[in-house]
Amino acid sequence: MSITVISGGNVLDLVQGVLLEHHHVVIENGHIVEVTDRPVDVPNARVIDARGKTVMPGLIDCHVHVLASRANLGVNATQPNILTAIRALPILKAMLGRGFTTVRDAGGADWGLTQALESGLIPGPRIFPSGKALSQTGGHGDFRPRGDVLEPCSCAFRAGAIARVVDGVDAVRLAVREEIQKGATQIKIMASGGVASPTDPISNTQYSEDEIRAIVAEAEAANTYVMAHAYTGRAISRAIRCGVRTIEHGNLVDEAAAKLMHEHGAFVVPTLVTYDALAKHGADYGLPADSIAKVETVRQAGRDSLQIYANAGVPMGFGSDLLGEMHTFQSDELRIRAEVLGNLEALRSATTIAADIVERSGKLGVIKAGAIADVLVVDGNPLKDIGVLTGQGERLEYVLQHGEVVSERGTVASR
Repeated sequence: MSITVISGGNVLDLVQGVLLEHHHVVIENGHIVEVTDRPVDVPNARVIDARGKTVMPGLIDCHVHVLASRANLGVNATQPNILTAIRALPILKAMLGRGFTTVRDAGGADWGLTQALESGLIPGPRIFPSGKALSQTGGHGDFRPRGDVLEPCSCAFRAGAIARVVDGVDAVRLAVREEIQKGATQIKIMASGGVASPTDPISNTQYSEDEIRAIVAEAEAANTYVMAHAYTGRAISRAIRCGVRTIEHGNLVDEAAAKLMHEHGAFVVPTLVTYDALAKHGADYGLPADSIAKVETVRQAGRDSLQIYANAGVPMGFGSDLLGEMHTFQSDELRIRAEVLGNLEALRSATTIAADIVERSGKLGVIKAGAIADVLVVDGNPLKDIGVLTGQGERLEYVLQHGEVVSERGTVASR
């Protein structure tokens, strides 16, 4: 029996939005069993002194691509599979060092990678994988260049491809079943044009409503849900009417679409930091010129969308959606959210709301009895200074994952 006591810290209560001063967190066999301000005396327990520090849940990023080690996703998909896997290792390790103990992969990560993480073979956050995202021909997941001959897409067989091209109601039903069989915990679809892909304008809608409804029906049959890449109000509304549960990006939302999302109990996962990173560094890291030209179309609109969602009562989860070397900017999404919505809402987006999105409410994203012991011990108060959580984990005294210390001051322990 392994018992750890995080002693005397200020526990972040995300419901009330306050710090519970001088509390002790008792962890047994990977779970929190008690949070109390009374003295704790547990013989032979490992004690972590958290006096003067903030004790808070591990962070959850609801939109990552851990296998996207290249900014140019078309090039990323041509890498040898083993190289794709090896290049993901430092990406995963750095996420953990920044305090992200859980991520939802939005296209690319598979069952094998999740098993390597769960078994402790490699360090990194636990992953809720989507397998390959589903894209129509010419959609956001189709990275074939324009030409007079359209070669068959081999994307489904490459580890570095984030998506597979599939068309038609019967074909998408089969694709969902295949991704579920291969270990996807939710299904990702491309429901509008995007930035990183070469031939689809952002304003396009993608997949017919019949196809989307079939995808949703198959996901629901497997007791899971569909997340949809969608930018415009038109694309968002179509997806929501068809039963999609979470909208990814959603920069060009309008009030009507946001209202519809609220009525259907849907979530949104904005990914604002990626547009800042692409605007500043995309060309340096190989993003095609056509894609860079699309960035400004959605960059400021994304910031504006936060208030639209807030006014409509749509819960917003944390997402970063970074590619290649730009993964290093992951935590800056917190700063962008805080500037518009305040520190507390930024923190909730990466904890309680994110836990709702990955369907682990009460188990992740909270410090309370019964929760999985994913815990950060932070040098500073993120309610007052969100900057203590940005950077590369320099202000994180400890990161615990399932009750074990896995990182100190941004340095992840070897396994």
